[in-house]
Order: sequence, then structure tokens, then C-alpha cells
Amino acid sequence: MSDTERANRKTFQGTVVSDKMDKTRVIEVERVTRHAMYEKVQRKTSRFYAHDEGNESKAGDTVEIASTRPLSRLKRWRVTRVVSKAKV
Repeated sequence: MSDTERANRKTFQGTVVSDKMDKTRVIEVERVTRHAMYEKVQRKTSRFYAHDEGNESKAGDTVEIASTRPLSRLKRWRVTRVVSKAKV
């Protein structure tokens, strides 16, 4: 697989909400949108199930995820890197 194909993948940055499953993390991504009619700024959150091969991320960490082929019924994302660790 060439670098150009990898570069076309969607990436998001979010917070690990749950690390209770083995090699799976629940990532919450927050985005800011503007309402179409009233133009009020809104915060919207989405939850993604991401594959974490080495169980490196823990709850509260900020991670970067990238889209990938379906790995299971819910997992379509991979944790590419841990951006910052949670403050203990």
C-alpha cells in the first residue's frame, strides 16, 4: 500500500472514554458546528470504537484515530498515536 492511499484516510482527535475491553477503546470526538437557521454555535460529540493493538491508551488520554477496513461489527477505526496522557 502506498503513502498516498494512507494519506486519504480520515483522521480525528478525541478522548478515550472507555478502556475496559481488550484491544478496543471508545473514543469521543467533539466537533463545533453552526446551526443552519439560528447560527448558534453547537458542540456535538460522536463515539467511535477504535482498535488499539498494544493496549497503550488509557481512559482520559487524547488519541488520534484513523479510518480502516471493518475489523468487527462496530470497529472501523485504529488508534494511530497517543497525543497526550491523562493527568493522574
